[in-house]
Amino acid sequence: MEAGLLSIILVICMVLMLACGLWVALALVGVGVIGMLLAGNEQIGLLFATSTWGSTTSWSLTALPLFIWMGEVLFRPRLSEDLFKGLSPWLNALPGQLLHVNVLSCGIFAAVSGSSAATAATIGRMTLPELKARGYSEKMAIGTLAGSGTLGLLIPPSIILIVYGVAAEVSIGRLFIAGALPGLLLISLFMGYTIIWAKLNPDSLPKRDAQKIPLREKLKSLKQLLPIVGLIGFVLGSIYGGLTTPTEAAALGVVGALFLAGVTGSLDFTSFKESLLGAVKSSCMIGLILVGAHFLTISMGFLGIPRALAENISQMGLSPFELLVYLTALFVILGCFLDGISVVVLTTAIVLPMVQQAGIDLLWFGIYIVLVVEMSQITPPVGFNLFVIQALTGKDILYVARAAFPFFMLILVAILLISQFPEIVTYLPTSMTQR
Repeated sequence: MEAGLLSIILVICMVLMLACGLWVALALVGVGVIGMLLAGNEQIGLLFATSTWGSTTSWSLTALPLFIWMGEVLFRPRLSEDLFKGLSPWLNALPGQLLHVNVLSCGIFAAVSGSSAATAATIGRMTLPELKARGYSEKMAIGTLAGSGTLGLLIPPSIILIVYGVAAEVSIGRLFIAGALPGLLLISLFMGYTIIWAKLNPDSLPKRDAQKIPLREKLKSLKQLLPIVGLIGFVLGSIYGGLTTPTEAAALGVVGALFLAGVTGSLDFTSFKESLLGAVKSSCMIGLILVGAHFLTISMGFLGIPRALAENISQMGLSPFELLVYLTALFVILGCFLDGISVVVLTTAIVLPMVQQAGIDLLWFGIYIVLVVEMSQITPPVGFNLFVIQALTGKDILYVARAAFPFFMLILVAILLISQFPEIVTYLPTSMTQR
């Protein structure tokens, strides 16, 4: 059976399972089982057991529940209220007001966690309830979070950049540096869109205070930001200073968050228990999806779908730009079913020779892959960030997908920009190499 037909069958099965209300993790496993049966593999139980172990025992994943717990602690009412009180005077005059908190906070936290899921879960815990309570459009609040949460894949430390660097034999340090300007570009695009949306939809925002806030009052409000910003700065500094690993920094972040919550009086036994249980629930949800995605990855590998799709593109004799267009479609389609790391692992061996033959810089291509995978994280039916946010909000997955769609298009714009102006990616690594 051809790979194209097998892909269609798996897509239909996935859509039907999700339409029936089946849990995402179970739907992924179910489609994986169907794929195994189509491949004629009878060792389904053994492969599922080994894939479950392999997908949940990675040391890099231990930072995820810790960062989620840190967000749960910071979500306690007093700390999250201080965050908004501190930012409000500075963002009040900007169209969109506190919607920009999602973008800026995700940009900061992405540099700490390196995980898209951890970024969306942690920032969402802090911002979504506050934005809803203050009268902001819930759809736009969800959209800014879904889009900005993908920054965790691009802004270093990025796990997916490490995987690509090893596979392509490209300096991981140069990849980290190369991701800086594209990350700032995405933040600028997200904030610019939010400003335009706010001007077109003034009724979806709370009324702005017409009185101009004096600079003294703005500086005074920073006192309320210092605890959280200081904690994030400490976690970030410990990683970039080489003092801790991301997992160790996450553990320190939890301790720091508990200390801040205790000092501000928002920590008691009840809130401690709620924050811990909240972190366990979110981590288990993400863990189950990872298990299902990894099993589906193995199933698709047995069917040869990723390799067949890549080989079909290779045989078309395309120009560099045409090749990138087809690869974008390939990665987005695969990203609907697989996590970003799986997409890179399964296709790199076939894609890289084509890329090198076309004369495309492998450093640039690494950032390109990350941006495309970012798009796939907010692409139905199984965009990973969509389900993380669905778990936070309880909204229908299609509602979350519609809210995230404008930011999907903005990431596409970023891909077009770095394609037309590759210096956005290569300028900093080249400049630092020449020094």
